[in-house]
Amino acid sequence: MEILKTENLVKTYQTGTGSFNAVDGISFSVKKGEFVAIVGASGSGKSTLMHLLGGVDRVTSGNILIDGKDITQMNNDSLAVFRRRQIGIVYQFYNLIPILTAEENITLPVDLDGAAVDKERLDKILNDLGIADRRNNLPNQLSGGQQQRVSIGRALINNPALLLADEPTGNLDSKATEDIMSIFKMMNKDYGQTIIMITHDREIARDADRIIRISDGKIVEEV
Repeated sequence: MEILKTENLVKTYQTGTGSFNAVDGISFSVKKGEFVAIVGASGSGKSTLMHLLGGVDRVTSGNILIDGKDITQMNNDSLAVFRRRQIGIVYQFYNLIPILTAEENITLPVDLDGAAVDKERLDKILNDLGIADRRNNLPNQLSGGQQQRVSIGRALINNPALLLADEPTGNLDSKATEDIMSIFKMMNKDYGQTIIMITHDREIARDADRIIRISDGKIVEEV
């Protein structure tokens, strides 16, 4: 079953001398439960693609279907709700709220939705991420690896159709990187979570089921 399908995605930016396509006719699909790495050098278009898939930026043309819903056809309000409920995003620099505890950062998407927190799921996530004993700590009381675990928990709390990770180990040392990648593999296997990870690191990308390489806004290789 396809959880993601992109059709001829184009993102055009205007410059002082004309325009260029940061994403240039990309089409691919991802099956439910698949772990896909998208790799490419700086400026290849991979981060722009991530922003399009996450609904953070709008396409110039093309379609993005997530769990059968075309997010390119949604208005801003509908897209905001869909993103909160169906797309989890993990960033390189965590993007945690400094005045909220680890637990409050994780449950933030649920709170913003005005819904009740599934305490059983919350406890399972905290335990599986190895931060149950840090649930009441503020971000500045956590290591970089622990902050990234909180970020992963926040992305998972609503049981999203798709988890996007944008250079999730780029700000971590080698030991924390290894730990975070083990968590992603565990979430993919044990939770059945579909994951798309953007990275420039080919070694990390090998942990994925499939690697898509991008250059100059185009897919140039799939393995």
